[in-house]
Amino acid sequence: MVKSMYHYIAQLWKRPYDGEMKEIMRQRLIEWRRQPAVVRVERPTRLDRARAIGYEAKQGFVVVRVRVRKGGMRKQRPRSGRRPKRMGIYGFAPAKSLQLIAEERAARKYPNLEVLGSYYVGEDGMYKYFEVILVDPHHPAIQADEDINWITQPSQRRRVFRGKTLAGRRMRGLLRSRGLRGTHKWKWKKKAKERKLKKRHEASRGARLIVPKDLAEELGIEK
Repeated sequence: MVKSMYHYIAQLWKRPYDGEMKEIMRQRLIEWRRQPAVVRVERPTRLDRARAIGYEAKQGFVVVRVRVRKGGMRKQRPRSGRRPKRMGIYGFAPAKSLQLIAEERAARKYPNLEVLGSYYVGEDGMYKYFEVILVDPHHPAIQADEDINWITQPSQRRRVFRGKTLAGRRMRGLLRSRGLRGTHKWKWKKKAKERKLKKRHEASRGARLIVPKDLAEELGIEK
């Protein structure tokens, strides 16, 4: 079976710091650290991931590279006295992933665009780098494209700040589970099974179907 170009790109990115990619990544990271924290780029670094998210090389799509500092939240040591436990310096980590933080920073930098998704492109000893795909919902090319014009709906406004992107849904626990009871998928399956067995409250607690009088006479239903 003939493999596509995207397959070979994905194979290279499985080990980006070894082999052929090692020197390329080294040069990239040196250059990226000298650039601003949020910078617009001409084309995606990882075309396979960008295309999987929904990127197209057309007007209305914008690619931004964001630099996020690694590690926990650095806090200044208090000047007044504290016992070591209450210093508040160590052990403070954000509840969000660095990828979601990168998406939010890109959205704040470009408030007229909506975040479609993001992917990892590299890291060094101090920073992680992500590329964020943004879409202009007001662009005619986006509004006319049936594959992407769902992002123009009012329900998608500021979607990254409401956990609607892939990174946000992962933080909310909607993508991965260890088979535990109580997850949203388990609840959906449970409710569907109860409806099928007529054990849901709408079928088991005296609820009845209200049928119009003329339709009841036609169907022969006694009210």
